[in-house]
Amino acid sequence: MGDASTADRQAGRTDCKVSLLGAFELCVHGVRVDLPPAAARLVAYLALQVTPVSRDRAAAVLWPDAADRKSGGCLRSALWRVRTSSPHLVEHQVSCLRLNPSTIIDTAALALQVRRLIDPGVQCGVTDLDPGILALELLPGWDDEWALFERERLRQLSLGGLEALSRRHLKDGRPLAALEAASRAISLDPLRESAHRALIDAHLAEGNVCAAVRDLRSLERILAREMDLAPSTELVDRVFSAMAGRREVADGRTGWSAPLELPGARRGVR
Repeated sequence: MGDASTADRQAGRTDCKVSLLGAFELCVHGVRVDLPPAAARLVAYLALQVTPVSRDRAAAVLWPDAADRKSGGCLRSALWRVRTSSPHLVEHQVSCLRLNPSTIIDTAALALQVRRLIDPGVQCGVTDLDPGILALELLPGWDDEWALFERERLRQLSLGGLEALSRRHLKDGRPLAALEAASRAISLDPLRESAHRALIDAHLAEGNVCAAVRDLRSLERILAREMDLAPSTELVDRVFSAMAGRREVADGRTGWSAPLELPGARRGVR
């Protein structure tokens, strides 16, 4: 009787995992496999496609500076290298290529989780989701045009996921977890006001008005320096209202009232 891996090979399945977040890695039957750069790029490119890709398209994208005949030869060489490591990892469909559907791909799993987080009508557990995974960069150091495009696409998806994760944590009464998720989003895009809004909301949920003011001032400085803009009126008003409430409590205790001002917060466009 053959073992499970033999049965998988006979059935055309593949016990492979492709990781693209943080660094490229291919594991076959739990063992890391080192691929030559061209083969690794082919696997990574196919892992990011949702539909099969024609051989001509793959060759043109992966070897954009080569003539058609040479790029086709490069593709055949890369395919041979991949098949040597895992015969069933790349499937052929007429003139198209795709990764075996049984392949585990970290970015696909992440995208599915993010879409569930963003959809308010979907119930999903968030306590076991590490926000650090959402902050990982796709294929760092790869400067291919297709990789740059996919990196930015995934970054935007991750930003939305981190903000949604922060909102869900806050709704479920976990402000510290909400703070971490929002902070991760800001580290990805310091100019993103919606990420700062999530952080400010988490601060206010904990009663940390001073921390909320500090973040608003930080956002104001960076927007003014980088974009010659100011935080939105809505965000300023949110912090202003929290300060007003705190001042009313203080005035009620001391019997003294002073003008309320939010230093440094300028009203401006979004």
